[in-house]
Amino acid sequence: MKIRIPGVCWLALGLGLLLVNVESSAQTKSVSILSYQKDESSVEMVDGIREVLKSAGFREGRNLKLRVVDAQGEPEQVQQLALEMIRGRPDVIVSLSLPATQAVVLHTKQIPVVFAGITDPVAGEVVTSMGPSGNNITGVSDALSLQKRVALLKQLFPKARRVGVLYNPSDASSVAQVREFQENLSGSGLIAIELTILRPLDVGSAARSLIEKVDVFQTLTDRTVSQGYASLVQVANDARIPLVGWDVSDVRAGAVAAVDLTDQDIGSAAGRLTLRILRGAKPGAIAPEVVANPPIYTNLQAALKQAVTFTPAFSKVARPLVQ
Repeated sequence: MKIRIPGVCWLALGLGLLLVNVESSAQTKSVSILSYQKDESSVEMVDGIREVLKSAGFREGRNLKLRVVDAQGEPEQVQQLALEMIRGRPDVIVSLSLPATQAVVLHTKQIPVVFAGITDPVAGEVVTSMGPSGNNITGVSDALSLQKRVALLKQLFPKARRVGVLYNPSDASSVAQVREFQENLSGSGLIAIELTILRPLDVGSAARSLIEKVDVFQTLTDRTVSQGYASLVQVANDARIPLVGWDVSDVRAGAVAAVDLTDQDIGSAAGRLTLRILRGAKPGAIAPEVVANPPIYTNLQAALKQAVTFTPAFSKVARPLVQ
């Protein structure tokens, strides 16, 4: 016996299959990620991008084609890989680092490009300003001003006045950074109490000489201080004087807190821009991003040793690295 299916049902079934095919095709997106070299930094940025896309419902091998390649630090290789990516016509190219971005933007003016891992994209001639580019380029800068670090000092220690800073005067970049730090302290009610050191072995004794003169220690990016960081942490713990670090590595080493952008944070920001473009936004209408509220990382063990108590409000926004 033949079963007759009404024509309306056949029509509905056909339309349903067509819609499924169209939806599947429409949802499948392709993203290519180019890094200049594969290192811990680029791996963490890629992880951040992946997590954002996955959280938004994109699954590799299903509705997302994700290609990740690196140029192994070779200038010629990065140019070749950029051209290969462009020929594949992905929906978005994410370029990690200045060399990778320069290679990509040299060869395409149509495919959306999201850059990441560049501190100053204007100086790098990736964009002409930090406003919307009007073309196919947007991205995220990893710049983090000293103003953010001064704000953290004020937030954590509103009664503090004297900030101890150690640096090597033979390091020109450290000298410049100390000057910039002094300028950012202007008007904050804080003053820098500086002491110079020449060797990592000098860090501990120099810090001890400041115990009665400072309310808090702040470290910058001085390499000599970094090499003697363990002794600085020990002085801070023994004297119960808070030590505020420059980045997450300082927090892991024993600083009580630091405001910082990790490579995964930068990758996540680039992932969010990529997601906006995949959903239809034009890259030229999106101003390159400088993360407005960078994360604050804390070391709860160090806080206990350095007699620091975080307020409930602060604890809600901070990210404990060491419990």
